[in-house]
Amino acid sequence: MLHSGQGSQFTGAEWQAFLKAHGLVCSMSRRGNCHDNAVAESFFQLLKRERIKRKIYLTWTAARSDVFDYIEMFYNPKRRHGSNGGVSPVEFERQAGLSGS
Repeated sequence: MLHSGQGSQFTGAEWQAFLKAHGLVCSMSRRGNCHDNAVAESFFQLLKRERIKRKIYLTWTAARSDVFDYIEMFYNPKRRHGSNGGVSPVEFERQAGLSGS
C-alpha cells in the first residue's frame, strides 16, 4: 500500500498504472484533511532528521539497508514515542496484546 495526497501527480493515469503494474494499492488522504497523513508525515520527518540527514548513499542497496536498519533495529523496537506512553512500537503492541508473541 502506498499512501499519498490527492495531488495530480498521484491521481494521474501514468502513476496509477505504475502502482498497478507493481502490485501496489493506492491509499489517499481525504480531500482537504491534513490529519489523514499526519502519522506518515511524522515518521518520515523523524527518519530524515534522525537517520538520513546529510548522508550520501553510494548505492540503492546501501540506502535501502540503512533505512531498513533504522526501522527494524531502532524505530520499532527501541525508539520511545510520546503518543503511546513513552514506549517503543514493539513494546506498545506487546502490552496491548497485538504482537504475535
